[in-house]
Amino acid sequence: MGFIEQYWPIIALALWFGYKWWSAKQVVRMLPELRLKGAVFVDVRSTAEFVSGNAPGSINIPLPELGSRLAELPKDRDVVLCCASGSRSGIAKMMLRAKGFAKVHNAGTWGNLC
Repeated sequence: MGFIEQYWPIIALALWFGYKWWSAKQVVRMLPELRLKGAVFVDVRSTAEFVSGNAPGSINIPLPELGSRLAELPKDRDVVLCCASGSRSGIAKMMLRAKGFAKVHNAGTWGNLC
């Protein structure tokens, strides 16, 4: 069995994490411009996680509540999402895109917004 055949799950996982990291870094570079344009910053962690630490100016809409709180988010402005690792905010991004939000960005961890 060849190297790739033997280790493809590990390679795929490493590539996925690498893409997630790279994608979040692209959003972080855009943050100054997004702030100037009036983007809304949404932390999708639980309320307890948000209270324990959060990025200034961000609002908390926990991921399980996002579907029922869409009216709180403007569709005509950029929405920047964050969470603890970037996974929940990735799910939130897919949800918002499916609901017609065109300008959605996953910044990864909430610390990236500080």
